[in-house]
Amino acid sequence: MTNETSNSTDTSTDNDDQPVIKCDGVYKIFGENTEEMMAKSNGNIDVEKFEDAGCIFGVNNASLEVHKGEMLIVMGLSGSGKSTLLRCISRLTNTTAGSIFIDGEDLLAMDAKELTQLRRNKMGMVFQSFALLPHKTVLENIAFPLQVKGTSTQDSMKRAMDMINLVGLTGRENYFPRQLSGGQQQRVGIARSLAVEPDIWFLDEPFSALDPLIRKEMQDEFLRLQEMLNKTILFVTHDFDEALRLADRIAIMKDGVIEQCDTPANIVLHPATEYVAKFTNDVPREKVLTCGNIMEEVGTTSDFSEIKVPRDAVIETVAEAVLNEPKSVAVIDDNDDTIGVLNRKSIIHILFGKDDSETLSTNQAAGE
Repeated sequence: MTNETSNSTDTSTDNDDQPVIKCDGVYKIFGENTEEMMAKSNGNIDVEKFEDAGCIFGVNNASLEVHKGEMLIVMGLSGSGKSTLLRCISRLTNTTAGSIFIDGEDLLAMDAKELTQLRRNKMGMVFQSFALLPHKTVLENIAFPLQVKGTSTQDSMKRAMDMINLVGLTGRENYFPRQLSGGQQQRVGIARSLAVEPDIWFLDEPFSALDPLIRKEMQDEFLRLQEMLNKTILFVTHDFDEALRLADRIAIMKDGVIEQCDTPANIVLHPATEYVAKFTNDVPREKVLTCGNIMEEVGTTSDFSEIKVPRDAVIETVAEAVLNEPKSVAVIDDNDDTIGVLNRKSIIHILFGKDDSETLSTNQAAGE
């Protein structure tokens, strides 16, 4: 995963590689008049006319791309269309209009057999509901999708045991779901989806039913797994803090529309709409932004502190050190080359929204 900012809201990388997932002008419209309205529209969907006819837009002209190894988080409030979009992309729900491609293949043109093969061999899914089979053990639950694919019992059990070790459930392989905590049950669901070695991982509010502490632990575990496995992930959540913590990019939805799709840093620094800005108002910027996001040009500065900070370091982790330095601090890249500078002023601005002189004036006024 990467935390570097991007100047584009449409792609996650400067690489010209084909996206793993591509959606173009996707609509999902509900209502008994939808089919009739679509026939009249000749492909030109007038939202106001459709709504006047009693139609409801679950997804409204959504376009996005997800590249290999990227985690794109789709978020929004309840009813924003985020889960509906995921269900369209996984074709659990049929789209009304638009196109969806998986590794360049037209998802909407696939017949039932092709779709089944795609899901069995390329897709893994985890939902808020754990959906574990109560009469099967942890080991049997994880092995089940492999056996459906025709994998031998011996091979499926071996693979399931590998997944149990991966998600930290060693020693609980013979437990039944009722004997597990909520967090442990979610780990079984994650292990089961990973057992088939999916290239693409769909997760719909996977941690929403968990207590806050367990949810934090599962986020940590999820980041660890992604670091190891480098899956292409489409993750749905309503929790902005969760999105900021996990995402390479975030797509924020409202009323079926993608309001902005960008890196967490760009969304915090440059919200595209008033609606997006509301999400970022209370975000502690020091937990989101990196040194590379706020560094200044080196210019003629030559008298640097002995301290150096990496470009990808989150501000929260370096703020105290920089604030205690009277000299500018060099920001370095992976080759240890200086690419920018940080100073007390830039850190104070991020932490408090003001510079050194403003802080001094405020303190003097308080003293008086």
